[in-house]
Amino acid sequence: MECPGGATDADRALPLLLVVCAVLVDADGRVLVTDRPAGKDMAGLWEFPGGKIEPSESPEAALVRELREELGIETASSCLAPCGFASHAYDRFQLLLTAFAIRKWRGEPAAREGQRMQWVKVNDLFRLKMPPADMPLLGQIAAIL
Repeated sequence: MECPGGATDADRALPLLLVVCAVLVDADGRVLVTDRPAGKDMAGLWEFPGGKIEPSESPEAALVRELREELGIETASSCLAPCGFASHAYDRFQLLLTAFAIRKWRGEPAAREGQRMQWVKVNDLFRLKMPPADMPLLGQIAAIL
């Protein structure tokens, strides 16, 4: 069966990179985003906090670790609710991004890696410049929040 559009970049064989991100939701229903610091690929673009899943690490454990390292907050795997995923072919790898909504954590999020951060209303997420892999998450997030 032929689907409209034919072959896409996503059809190329690329190494798979598994990444997890947090949709931290505050008491006012806003979502935390951070920017990619200078020196990193796509510097200056806004994204959801998170990072790569290490070998032998579950997505939930990876996100708990990343939030501790990046933002200095503590949460538990039981506080993570899956809320979306996206797949995007970059030049050197295929990124599979899993998002978890989180409403409970301990501590005040603080930028520990030189990144800027801001709390944004869900509808305002669509106005931000974000990496291509994050864009498909926006509609999924808006639908559940």
